[in-house]
Amino acid sequence: MIGVRPSVLAPGGLWQNWGRSASSHPVMMARPTNVDEVVSIVRFARDNELTVKTVGAGHSFSAIAATDGIMLDLGWIEGLSAVDERLGRVTLGAGTNLYQLPTILAPYRLALANMGDIDRQTIAGATSTGTHGTGARFGGLATQIVAATLVVGDGSILRVSETEHPELLPAVRLGLGALGVLVDLTIQCVPSFLLSAVERPVGFDFVLDEFEEHSSATDHFEFYWWPHTDGVMAKTNTRLPAEAERKPLRRINEFVEDRVVSNGVLSVICNVGHVAPFVIPSINRLATRVYGNRSYTDHSHRVFASPRTTRFREMEYAIPRAAVPEALRAIRTLIDDRGWRISFPIEVRVAEADDNWLSTAEGRDTGYIAVHRHFRDDPEQYFRAVEQIMKSYGGRPHWGKMHYQDAESLAGLYPHLADFLAVRDRLDPGRTFTNPYLDRVLGA
Repeated sequence: MIGVRPSVLAPGGLWQNWGRSASSHPVMMARPTNVDEVVSIVRFARDNELTVKTVGAGHSFSAIAATDGIMLDLGWIEGLSAVDERLGRVTLGAGTNLYQLPTILAPYRLALANMGDIDRQTIAGATSTGTHGTGARFGGLATQIVAATLVVGDGSILRVSETEHPELLPAVRLGLGALGVLVDLTIQCVPSFLLSAVERPVGFDFVLDEFEEHSSATDHFEFYWWPHTDGVMAKTNTRLPAEAERKPLRRINEFVEDRVVSNGVLSVICNVGHVAPFVIPSINRLATRVYGNRSYTDHSHRVFASPRTTRFREMEYAIPRAAVPEALRAIRTLIDDRGWRISFPIEVRVAEADDNWLSTAEGRDTGYIAVHRHFRDDPEQYFRAVEQIMKSYGGRPHWGKMHYQDAESLAGLYPHLADFLAVRDRLDPGRTFTNPYLDRVLGA
């Protein structure tokens, strides 16, 4: 272990992701505290013919972080390292968790332009897998990256920005961990803002018949449909200046609705449904009457993200936005025809087209349909059947969520896939950063 402090490398063991859908046994676990140690680990791995995979918070449902080589945890490389107040840009250690950002950004009156509904991920893990929020005029988290630093296959440090190797930005912003170890990211932020949130129960046909209008009429729109019902919980968030009046939820109401109802009741539904599937339709109908009927105004991060304590597994597909109503109706017919009992609601979101080569929204305005199963339920039959529907609409699977596609089936979905693979050959010709998942979706 020449050049690597003994305390940085430790024997590996069993690793599992949050959703218990992926696991591996890395031979070593590395916890560097600075960039020089990352360089030493990569060189050590290369010299000893080991692979290196970076792991964040473990919130990917795919096996994108799994490895039998060296698992690299960047949790000690976190926090703010630079800020450009004039441009509203911050440089963050790759291991910074999204939930840390409000505190980091508050002194500068900045915020992320958009967020997903979970904030447990690291900034590098979220952007590298294509994490997104919702909003017809907003892209995924990776679109907010303006520069990055990574350690590449030969152990050298590469800086990519608008002025340094700018041709690599469309690949590096969303690189699946295949191009190197991200050690810092520079994020374009926006002035802090509030969100006026309205959550209302509506009908299935009501939301789908005018889906384009609903999804574009407000800043951020999403909805959840409960299988076996006509019930939908629609969420619309409207951006307001930071100086607008806050009307946050009372703490007791927030605890009851987000912790007790959203997570506690869902856990009960899933556990009861696991042992007695026949009761799921009745429980889902009850859920449509107790979920989501409130309005409030609060800081953006408090509205975007919600706690998630019920463990589940997820598959999410990106399809052309206009195809969402037809695709969701096809899924409803599928569930009814197969006689399945699905306890988890199906989530629908939207995103603006972007130009990141492996983005699920690359080149097209996008709708996302996400299906879930409780982590104790086998999702494969359900997920595979839904995947076939998504493929018929040119669906692109979320890289951090479960799917069954491979390099051959994905090849026609990404116009710039060959460009990305050429960058991979340039930055990691020896495949130091590969694993079985990347071999499957990108080729060896």
